[in-house]
Order: sequence, then structure tokens, then C-alpha cells
Amino acid sequence: QVQLAESGGGSVQAGGSLRLSCAASGYSGSTNCMGWFRQAPGKEREGVASIDTRGGSTYYGDSVKGRFNISQATAKNTLYLQMDSLRPEDTAMYYCAAHFSRLRLCTMSATFDYWGQGTQVTVSS
Repeated sequence: QVQLAESGGGSVQAGGSLRLSCAASGYSGSTNCMGWFRQAPGKEREGVASIDTRGGSTYYGDSVKGRFNISQATAKNTLYLQMDSLRPEDTAMYYCAAHFSRLRLCTMSATFDYWGQGTQVTVSS
């Protein structure tokens, strides 16, 4: 059973940084794509960043480009999101997601089959 466990959320002042981690387990082989999504109260879920875990290509939402960086551990079972220059509008629950299909793209509009429980990020002004 595939499991994704996020950690690293917390409270920070505007301009600060946080690093989120996502530990993936319960499968053999490799995922094809992993990503970070976020959802603020009263808002729709938003794609933050995704990474093709086989080829390394990365994709970012427009609101985080230049501030956030997605990466994976060498063993490829841990996903990271380095968040710098945080803004109050980055406040949300952040979720890690993954899919294993080589037939799907690795953009944030793709269907992700597995999701973590989320970690809260709060940025104060």
C-alpha cells in the first residue's frame, strides 16, 4: 500500500523559509511523478510544483516560480519542497502526491493517484 507522509510545515514570518519533506513507502520500483499541492480555506486546490522522478524535469505554478524549489533524494523515495521568500498568501495545507503511470504527463494538471495527509504552512505578515 503506497503511503506518502509529509513533514516540515509550521509557522513563519513573511520573507522566511521552510522546507517540506514527503517520505514515500509501500511500493517497489519507482514513481513516475511526484508533486506538491496546496489548499487554503475556502479556495480550490492549487498545484505548486511537480517533478518527473525518472527524468528530473520540474514544473512550477506561476505564483511560486523563483521562490520555491522541488527536488528528490538520490534514493528517490523522498520529495522536498524548499520554500523561500514566503508570503502570507502561501498559507495553506500542503499535500504531497504521486502517480506511477508512464502514460501520463508530470504536469500539475495530471491525475495523481496517491496523496498524503498534508502539513500546514502558516505565513504571518
